[in-house]
Amino acid sequence: MKSKELVEQLKLRLSTEQFEFHFDKEKDMLRLNHKSLNRGMDISLPEIIAKYQTIKEKAIDEVVYTIEQTFQAMEKERAEGFHDLSLVYPVIRSTSFPLKSNEGHTFITTDHTAETRIFYALDLGTTYRLIDESMLEKLNVSANQIREAARFSVRKLPTNTKKDEVAGNIFYFLNENDGYDASRILNESFLKEMESKIEGDMTLSVPHQDVLIIGDIRNEVGYDVLAQMTMHFFSVGAVPITSLSFVYDKGELEPIFILAKNRVKKEQDDQ
Repeated sequence: MKSKELVEQLKLRLSTEQFEFHFDKEKDMLRLNHKSLNRGMDISLPEIIAKYQTIKEKAIDEVVYTIEQTFQAMEKERAEGFHDLSLVYPVIRSTSFPLKSNEGHTFITTDHTAETRIFYALDLGTTYRLIDESMLEKLNVSANQIREAARFSVRKLPTNTKKDEVAGNIFYFLNENDGYDASRILNESFLKEMESKIEGDMTLSVPHQDVLIIGDIRNEVGYDVLAQMTMHFFSVGAVPITSLSFVYDKGELEPIFILAKNRVKKEQDDQ
């Protein structure tokens, strides 16, 4: 599928009475404007086309759903406003994720790792909206109050995991599909509870928004399995974050490639 064909598919799936479509051939980008809201969003076409090669029509289904839910959230915001801080949650994004909204408002963020950054979202039921500075006045709160509310909210999320064993290594998958699976990496009490079960190295992976992988790596093969696993999840996720995993040790996150370098150095020093 080519970009122009994808744009035509989206026009068939979305109402042209409700939306204006502006295809930028040079940037390979579609600008979608909601006529009554007078707000829009930019859609990167190559990413959808790449997914289409793998999951076919499901790739278009996903982007149409995201568009519809996003604009429904905007409509709800305009009609009701925002008042409830218990609906504020943290979300994990890649450090390459834009720091400003399409309207130019700076998002509320917190540094996390060299690969990831914490954003904050207002939950709207079937979707959420990232909180930017323009929303603080509507919420009548400070950025720090947003951060505190999010820290509290993430601790209330369920932490059920599924367990799998591969080559003597144990992997736990958290996948509630509530939009905040990766956010559980910020739940310290949950991580400490999992750490007490781990016999080898404890690893954490957030390849995309809708999964948290906790590894109990007991041999070198486990690291190879983990690398392949996270790369696969990263490539198929609707909101990819990072294919890099982290070692969790006493509350600290360390990228695995740094751990590997330290091991090589230690082996050289021991020789």
